[in-house]
Order: sequence, then C-alpha cells, then structure tokens
Amino acid sequence: MKKNLCLLFIVMFAGCSKKSTPVPVAVPAAPSYFKVDAATAGSISGKVKFAGPRPHLQLINMEEDPACVMAHAGKAYEESLVVDVHGALGNAFVYISKGLEGKKFETPTTPVVIDQRGCWFRPRLLGLQTGQPFKVVNSDPVTHNIHPMAMVNREWNHSQGPGDDPMTRRFIKSEIMIPVKCNIHSWMHAYIGVLDHPYFAVTKDDGSFEIKNLPPGTYTVSIWQEKLGTQEQQITVASQTNATANFTYKGKS
Repeated sequence: MKKNLCLLFIVMFAGCSKKSTPVPVAVPAAPSYFKVDAATAGSISGKVKFAGPRPHLQLINMEEDPACVMAHAGKAYEESLVVDVHGALGNAFVYISKGLEGKKFETPTTPVVIDQRGCWFRPRLLGLQTGQPFKVVNSDPVTHNIHPMAMVNREWNHSQGPGDDPMTRRFIKSEIMIPVKCNIHSWMHAYIGVLDHPYFAVTKDDGSFEIKNLPPGTYTVSIWQEKLGTQEQQITVASQTNATANFTYKGKS
C-alpha cells in the first residue's frame, strides 16, 4: 500500500513540475505601404486663373469683439475669393481624385497646424492625410471655438482660450472638403481636405501649384474653390517628367 502511494506521489509531482509549452502569440504583419520609385517619379504643376471682372471684396465687421478690431491696423476683408490683378486665383485645393486606387500610403506623423490668429483661421485652406495629426493653436488674446462640420468624419467643436495648450485631433476618413467655423466669431471660416494619399496642394497667391513625386500613370486632377465649385482634368504623367494642368474659372461678366 505504502509503495503504491509513493508511486502515485512521484507521478503527481512529475506532472506538476512538467513545463507547459507557451502558445505563440500571433504578431500582426506590418502594413505594406506603396513606395514611389524616385528614378521614375514625375509631377504635375499648373496655374489657376479667374477670367472676368475682379471680384469685389466685402468688408468684414468685427465690432462685436474689440480685440479682433485691434488686431487689424486697417480694414478687414473677407477672403472667400481672392484674385490678384493678373487674374491669379489663390486658395484653391488641387488633388488627385482618381488613379491611385489600390495603393496604401504611410501616414505622416508631423502635425498639420491651423492657427487662430488675428481673428482668422490661418491657413484658411489646408490638406492632410487620413490619420495625420491635426493641431489647433490659438495665438490670439481672445477665446475662439473651432468647429469642423464634417459629414463623413466625426463632427466636433471645442473652445480654446488665450494661452491654452494646443489640441490635436485626427480625421480617419477621406473627405473633400470639411468646412470649419468659429462659433464665437461668425466671419471666421476655413476648409480642410482629407485624403488617403499625399498628392494634393493649395494654390499660392499667384495661382500656381505643384504635386510632386507621382508614379507614372494617368490621373484625374480635381480642383475645389469655395465660391466657384469644382473642375477636373485627366492628366498623364510619364517617367521623370512634369505634366501641366491649368484651370480657368469664369466669372460673371
């Protein structure tokens, strides 16, 4: 009897002391991002013009907030359609709308910054990639409220007082364009273009733009302007070449 008990104890001890084999943990595969071959990459550049009488800029009344009035040495004019003496149209959003299907691009970690300065949003027009940090700064001595009125992404609004820390948000889905307003100052407006690729630009004051580092291919280039709407062109980019895409908006005669 004692012998059987000893054998049983030995078997039990051996079973308890036996090391279990760890179950391997599945490691997610790293995402496969599209890499552009620098040896063949091309670009698209062009200018955006306004044909017709130069639009009259409306005066903005900021008297509801004396601090905003003091931020401007002279008069403040609205900026929805700014055309220079040569007919160049700045602040238009240009982007690739077709031709990149099936390609996944790495998300930048550098934030895109919008500043509330002089009781304006600066810049008025900006672009960023899905998931890229969007940093909001208030450089003014007054409280503002930033309110992106997204339809595809989540809509939010947040007040930011003078000296408050910057806030960072992200937009997860592509959306052209997201209007932004300040719920405190009715004249403050901005627009955000969110894309799942890096191929976009905002026209400069002289109407020029450039979209660099494109793989060779045929693309639809689209343009958006807050007062004039959209246009598009089909453009082919050959290896190591710059293709041209010029746009003209016609004003009322």
